[in-house]
Amino acid sequence: MQRTLKLLQQSLSRSIFVMPTWLRAAHLVSLGLSLLLAGAQPAFAGLLDDLTDGQHVLLMRHADAPGVGDPAGYKLDQCATQRNLGEAGRQQSVLIGRWLTAQGVSAPKIFSSVWCRCTDTARLLALGAVSVEPSLNSFFDDMSLAKPQTAALQTFVAASLKAYPKQPLILVTHHVNIEAYTGRVVAVGDMVLVRAKPDGSHLSHQVFPSPRP
Repeated sequence: MQRTLKLLQQSLSRSIFVMPTWLRAAHLVSLGLSLLLAGAQPAFAGLLDDLTDGQHVLLMRHADAPGVGDPAGYKLDQCATQRNLGEAGRQQSVLIGRWLTAQGVSAPKIFSSVWCRCTDTARLLALGAVSVEPSLNSFFDDMSLAKPQTAALQTFVAASLKAYPKQPLILVTHHVNIEAYTGRVVAVGDMVLVRAKPDGSHLSHQVFPSPRP
């Protein structure tokens, strides 16, 4: 991004003084917009480096699933009884997978909450096998479980970073889990790159908004 801005600035300084006044004004507007757009583009070049340094994990909220919570009497072993991904959520999951591939992420270890909207999101990433991890399960129905569930997640993060220090770790879970662990509220499909302490607790984070079509 910095290189792009520099080149645009150099172009401006070389060309603007040899133009007629009316054309110079148009050129200023055009280059100004270009500079603004270049500066607005997110620079994610270091994502793969972070995910292979043995200190970071990528938490992801499941993709778009219309509604709130789950229907009464839902069962975790029966997807049809749960709130599931809609068509937009399925397409969003595919886009997220393509975006991660474009960042150089390949052959990650992928873990998911047992909820079908999470496992479906994880599988539609098309980045590899998905394992269910209980510490990623939602506690939306019983918020008293927030502290023990978050403690379990910290233990899992610490163990996973030790076991797979050079392999990207992608954890697909729910908004309540991400908020309890990081303090950050995120939208569906958003990703949170977390730098963890040796005990797996949260040290810092960076949010990557879900890619859009």
